[in-house]
Amino acid sequence: MEIKLIDPINAEDLIKELDEYQSKLYPPDSCHLDSIETLRDENSYFYGAIENEEIVAIGSVKIFSDYGELKRIYVPPKQRKKGLAVKIINKLETLLISKNKFVSRLETGPYSKDAISLYEKLGYSVCEKFGSYKNDPLSTFMEKKLK
Repeated sequence: MEIKLIDPINAEDLIKELDEYQSKLYPPDSCHLDSIETLRDENSYFYGAIENEEIVAIGSVKIFSDYGELKRIYVPPKQRKKGLAVKIINKLETLLISKNKFVSRLETGPYSKDAISLYEKLGYSVCEKFGSYKNDPLSTFMEKKLK
């Protein structure tokens, strides 16, 4: 298993699978799904968990002036319970620290209970909205101070 920087176009199937999953939980106005083009921006870093030359999980981080935002963390159901999300998040947090960004933030939703539980176990806590997000009862904002 290797976590490495990849082109998001190579993970298009997983990105579409995540979009479908999110659209079942939340209405379009509450889904903040970065496009492949956005994930390829110079301030974005997109990683894949590679197993037997196959991308089996994904995650990304966008770098802003004073923080990084986790995006597109996704492990398909058949790949869960292997610690892949933790490995990806650790890789993203390490990248943030290397870029002198010591706050990691994310937006998820209240129906994503497994994700929220994982983030809490990793030291994230609920925070105020940030960036260009609007107040939305279907958004849960979280952050973690990195060392």
